[in-house]
Amino acid sequence: MGGSTTDGAADTVVGEALLARLTALSAALRRAGIPVTQAETLDAVRGLAEVDLGDRRQVRETLAAVSLTSGAQRPTFDDLFDLFLPARVGGTAEDVADAADATGADDRGAGEEDGGTADAEAFVEELIERLLAGDEEAVRRMARAAVDRFGRLPGTAAGGRDGGGFFRYRVLRAVDPHRLLQELLRREAGDDDARGVLARRLARDELEARVRLLEQEIDAEVRRRAAADRDPQAIARSTVPAALEELDLLHLSAAQQAELRRRIRPLARRLAARTAVRRRRGSDGPLDVRRTVRRAMSTGGVPFAPAFRPRRPHRPELFLLCDVSGSVATFARFTLLLVHAMQAEFNGVRSFAFVDALEEVSDLFDGEDVEDAVARLLQEARVVWADGHSDYGRALATFVERHGHEVTARSTVVILGDARTNYRHPAAHAVERLQRRARRVWWLNPEPRTAWDTGDSVASSYARFVEEMVEVRNVRQLAAFVERVA
Repeated sequence: MGGSTTDGAADTVVGEALLARLTALSAALRRAGIPVTQAETLDAVRGLAEVDLGDRRQVRETLAAVSLTSGAQRPTFDDLFDLFLPARVGGTAEDVADAADATGADDRGAGEEDGGTADAEAFVEELIERLLAGDEEAVRRMARAAVDRFGRLPGTAAGGRDGGGFFRYRVLRAVDPHRLLQELLRREAGDDDARGVLARRLARDELEARVRLLEQEIDAEVRRRAAADRDPQAIARSTVPAALEELDLLHLSAAQQAELRRRIRPLARRLAARTAVRRRRGSDGPLDVRRTVRRAMSTGGVPFAPAFRPRRPHRPELFLLCDVSGSVATFARFTLLLVHAMQAEFNGVRSFAFVDALEEVSDLFDGEDVEDAVARLLQEARVVWADGHSDYGRALATFVERHGHEVTARSTVVILGDARTNYRHPAAHAVERLQRRARRVWWLNPEPRTAWDTGDSVASSYARFVEEMVEVRNVRQLAAFVERVA
């Protein structure tokens, strides 16, 4: 009886600790741009009740199935899972024993003078053998052992106040994945003459995958050990990258831009599907007073059955005015890609690009390849008149003069840019004229609100003449706005 009570108390403590970790994991996922709801967290708890908590793979896959909506979110999830639900904290006796077996020496660390270099070379040699053998579990154990050996200074843990960045550097300097790969390829090259090109390529890909696994395991172990000394939330903020949809459009690397371009079409299809459903299921139109009163005559004037006018879904005619100067061009690129990929959801889309001169570029989007059109726009459009610095006043005034009469009460005008005029006249009256003619005028600003009206920004001068100046710094915000307008 007493044993049963003790077991029940232990289960309660374990359950409370696990729930706290799951809650913290969900909060970190939301900060990283993965929208995990409270309901999904509860579903995760229910799911874990059906799996073996001792099987780490089952736990990981259960939480991933409940929390994620796309494969692109998986790397971020895996990083955070290892932080908040670590397999262990610090090195284990088994890991240290593995390292000793691999080197034939006791655990003295890489930083000691006597025999340190030979010790490291013996460890790396054993690691190469494990990688060649394709023993993934052995590679994982040796990754943990490498962090224990090389990722610390004497008298310190393999982690740090910086989230483990310096310790990771020490480990990778000792192990050197690039040198490992070159040595693996050299040893595999002995049979090249007997194998075809395809076989050699497959062998190379397999070795590269094994080395990547080693690096991933080292990263995960350093984060786990750093989290033992610090709050995992703090480590997550400093070491786990945000989801791609959350990254600032003005500061994307070339690789991140390429990945986002690849995701634009699937995103556009999802937005278009949601827009179509919303139109079909939209609420009734405005109250039809005459029909409502007529119906109420049978109930003594009490309007038990109000009548509504039929709702006529409106597909807006869209005018896009895009600043394509400097870093703002990246923001304009993704907006154009998304809008034109959803072009069927609008009555018509006309695009205009400007720096200090304005040109209509709608004809570039007549073909099927939207991305090719955007690339041609940035290369071919005649948008520079003088010095190549943004001149919003001249561009907006030009648009009103040449095309203002084409903007009607069915038109929506969207201006894309940071509202930085290079201290030139803003010509805000041009936006005011558009506001009087158009159904709505929106301004999308890729800068944070705290930067508006600083330096040469005149955001407030334009904001008073538009429906709203919207901060759009990432793809998630951009998608939400496009869906709102459509």
